[in-house]
Amino acid sequence: MSLPEEFHEIAERVNNWGRWGADDEIGTLNLITDEVVREAAGTVRAGRRVPLALPLRQDGVQTGVIPGRVNPLHTMVQINQELFGPGTVATSDDAVTMGLQAATHWDALTHVSHSGRIWNGRPADSITPHEGARYSGIDTVRTLVSRGVLLDVARAKGVDRLAGDHAVTPEDLAEAEEFGGVRVRAGDIVLVRTGQIRAYLGGDRHAYAHPSPGLSVRAPEWFHARDTAAVANDTLTFEIFPPEIENLWLPVHALDLVEMGMLQGQNWNLEELSAACAEERRYAFLLSATPEPFVGGTGTPVAPVAVL
Repeated sequence: MSLPEEFHEIAERVNNWGRWGADDEIGTLNLITDEVVREAAGTVRAGRRVPLALPLRQDGVQTGVIPGRVNPLHTMVQINQELFGPGTVATSDDAVTMGLQAATHWDALTHVSHSGRIWNGRPADSITPHEGARYSGIDTVRTLVSRGVLLDVARAKGVDRLAGDHAVTPEDLAEAEEFGGVRVRAGDIVLVRTGQIRAYLGGDRHAYAHPSPGLSVRAPEWFHARDTAAVANDTLTFEIFPPEIENLWLPVHALDLVEMGMLQGQNWNLEELSAACAEERRYAFLLSATPEPFVGGTGTPVAPVAVL
């Protein structure tokens, strides 16, 4: 089944291919300049640090629906082992098997493709079994620090959690901006809170997964107009699931990653940040969210920290 004309029309409007040159591999992260980072550092007033990652645990958010995306399996490979003989210092080591997108993570620009292409028009078959992503692997993102902006859509609407069928529209994003007294600008990393992760934190990972509020297919145009560097939210699927347009699966992924070249993140725990921003009465902060540099990875775990 081919993608509908509506999708292609939006794709044409948000397309950034060639904007930073034919060889570019990091897309909208080019918008995070030294000046942007200097201004981001200026948002720190209280020095309050807020962690945004879920714990990496075997009973994590994955339910087995997505093949191969397994929760972390933690194994001890050494326990108090005296490597250099009896009475010497003993060491304990661990090993982990997990899906790179299992918990709080960034999707690399190569995480999805459509019509045989990935970001910047490169062929999708440049992703191979042995090398992974030859271009735009997550390791190409060497640093990711910028001004973070929380668009607390749920709090702006006076609810703890959006309904499962709520598609977050440009109008919702603008409303959350006004509520927070902030405006998204070029180079910002935007965090969109729906409150959906409260289902998982409450012990129901199936309810967390489906049905889920998330970004509307109309949202990428809003982020494109604002020159947003990256977007993350507190849901499993990032975009509304099931989709708002019947049989159009993961269109926001394709628009963000393939067409716009914009990183997106999922399973971010924004609950403590929501409370902190409300208490501090400001919704912009310094955000450190550099991905783990798995060479050729199409995604990676991340432990982001907001500093207010």
